[in-house]
Amino acid sequence: MKTIQVYDPPMCCSTGLCGNDIDPALVSFAALLTQLSQKGVKVERFNLGQQPMAFVQNPAVKELLDKEGVDALPLIFVDGEIHLKGRYLTDTERETLARTVLGESAEVVS
Repeated sequence: MKTIQVYDPPMCCSTGLCGNDIDPALVSFAALLTQLSQKGVKVERFNLGQQPMAFVQNPAVKELLDKEGVDALPLIFVDGEIHLKGRYLTDTERETLARTVLGESAEVVS
């Protein structure tokens, strides 16, 4: 089973989809994670403001935070390897990630 782990910067809620100024990239990213989860991908998402121990317990995350601070966030891991750091995926990158974990014929919600 494929696994995606996301280590988000501190946000007001677990997905960042709250408040008055919602980042459209977060909406698309949350939709992608939901889609992948529904298709059998194990998705884990951690918010620094709500689950700080998850950041300390992952040696790669802890090391990057020690070196780069919160600018390294978000961190996106695929099967335990860093896939992207410091920003969320673009539309093209979301499609590529979905095809990587689901197969070439995957359709992606934008």
